[in-house]
Amino acid sequence: MDYTETDNQASINFHPTENQNMIAEMVRQFADQHIRPHIIEWDEAQIFPIDTFKKLGELGLMGVLVPEEYGGSGFGYFEYVTVISEIAKVCGSIGLSVAAHNSLCTGHILTFGSEDQKKKWLPKLATAEWLGAWALTEANTGSDALGMNTTAVLDGDHYVVNGSKNWITHGKSGDIAVVMVRTGNKGDSRGISALVIEKGTPGFSSGKKENKLGMRASETTELVFDNCRVHKENLLGSVGEGFYQAMKVLDGGRISIAALALGIAKGAFEAAVSYSKERQQFGRPISEFQGISFKLADMACEIEASELLIMHAADLKNRGQKMTKEAAMAKYYASEVCVKVATDAVQIFGGYGYTKDYPVEKFYRDSKLCTIGEGTSEIQKLVIAREVLK
Repeated sequence: MDYTETDNQASINFHPTENQNMIAEMVRQFADQHIRPHIIEWDEAQIFPIDTFKKLGELGLMGVLVPEEYGGSGFGYFEYVTVISEIAKVCGSIGLSVAAHNSLCTGHILTFGSEDQKKKWLPKLATAEWLGAWALTEANTGSDALGMNTTAVLDGDHYVVNGSKNWITHGKSGDIAVVMVRTGNKGDSRGISALVIEKGTPGFSSGKKENKLGMRASETTELVFDNCRVHKENLLGSVGEGFYQAMKVLDGGRISIAALALGIAKGAFEAAVSYSKERQQFGRPISEFQGISFKLADMACEIEASELLIMHAADLKNRGQKMTKEAAMAKYYASEVCVKVATDAVQIFGGYGYTKDYPVEKFYRDSKLCTIGEGTSEIQKLVIAREVLK
């Protein structure tokens, strides 16, 4: 589906655009050839397949939103949702990493970088010559970002950064990171700034790699800063704008996690539908039993509602309009639906759904991250409530 403009009003067109159809088919072919054969191996061994992301970069899928002048594809959020959801239908881990690279690191530089900064870093990110990381969360400051302890103190022409970040996608393998640091008082929304730090900068290293329930092929590690000196020209925007920038970046990031959840839900649903038609009990397919068919009906409705919420937020984002509430709604609803659909898919598969021989077990494990990453469901409800009560 897509949204079209008529007299500056949004109207829903349920026919995918030519670009969306083209991208969806390209992603499906890529996933069948380069992702699907390796899913179990990557998941079991927590392998982060860097070469796969390089290939995705060659197709323009690591710079979906980046203008062509910076080496990107120059698409909008409808196409971006299509990319993430189609990948996630096959593997949530790869979808998550593509989303984090596009929305967070690359998206932050695209939105708030100077022209020189964009020319310096975006071409490498858009082509996946470099993988990007984005660092806000710390061990004791998950949702409470204003309580961060990582500091940056100006010393001549350089900021001296000390502290650590947790739960960072591509924290080890990433070539560049956008890092939120405290340049003012703790708890002050104007006391946080954003620095771009390249891999190899002295004092910048990766720490513990997390051993996760799901999304195991998407690398998640700690970042450590020990008297790391970063030139002041790597500051994004002005001093004290980091928290505001991060919140704006997360608005767009919530659309990407919603799209990730949508793809996982669709993957689990399609597997459940197919299995329900094949599995015979009491002389007929289990899809003919009301207990199963009604479950499938609920799953289909909830997935459709998720997609409508996501596309509404994407439409507002494409138009450059405020979409904090809509993005939070899409992320909250789609991620909760994702968990429910994946759970129901396992139930439909019965005992087989509990084994690694069938795909729904992995969809089930991967789904939970969607209700946690880039703001928990509880934080999304807080954001929605604040917007509603304004």
